[in-house]
Amino acid sequence: MQSVNSAVVRGKDGWCGTVLPPAPATGIDPAYVRVQLENGEHYLVPAAVVIPQPDGSVYVPLRVAELVPAPREEPAETIYAVVPVLAEDLEVQKRLVETGKVRVTKVVHERETVVDEPLWRDHVAISRVPMQRVVDGPVPVREENGTTIISVVEEVLVVEKRWMLREEIHIRKRRTETHQPQQITLRSEEVQIERVSHAEEDT
Repeated sequence: MQSVNSAVVRGKDGWCGTVLPPAPATGIDPAYVRVQLENGEHYLVPAAVVIPQPDGSVYVPLRVAELVPAPREEPAETIYAVVPVLAEDLEVQKRLVETGKVRVTKVVHERETVVDEPLWRDHVAISRVPMQRVVDGPVPVREENGTTIISVVEEVLVVEKRWMLREEIHIRKRRTETHQPQQITLRSEEVQIERVSHAEEDT
């Protein structure tokens, strides 16, 4: 008999299904053909009664009630195993380690120093210079060769009134340098560092 696997199968009372390939795991006799109906049920049909049709389908001259139910296929047992996959990873950490301590002591030193900065003192010499000269009016203050000249005028009665320069006051400024030494205390700081042992730290 030619292979009819996956062919459409029709029965005597109008049932319809599909021919399934043989499943060796079920131990079904090769003289039977396994058929799955449209409702999903599996049945065994004697291969001798399967009649191939010109359109590629097959005909079985049996009613559904005459079909033999096919044994259920037990699903193959699947065994799952969990296999851990390990990988080494490098983790680098840093931590502070106390290797010692230092004590810082600040000492203030005092030293004497002499400050001798020049001080300037101005001396003013005032002299009166008589002047008898007619001027047009008040004369502004002027400076000549380091001398400040202040003009003193007055009005005098003549045939006509004019300005008469009576005198000039000459002011000369002379600067001398003097020294006044003073004793001044200056402070400076010095840092002394000594290492502290663990024995001193525990006490």
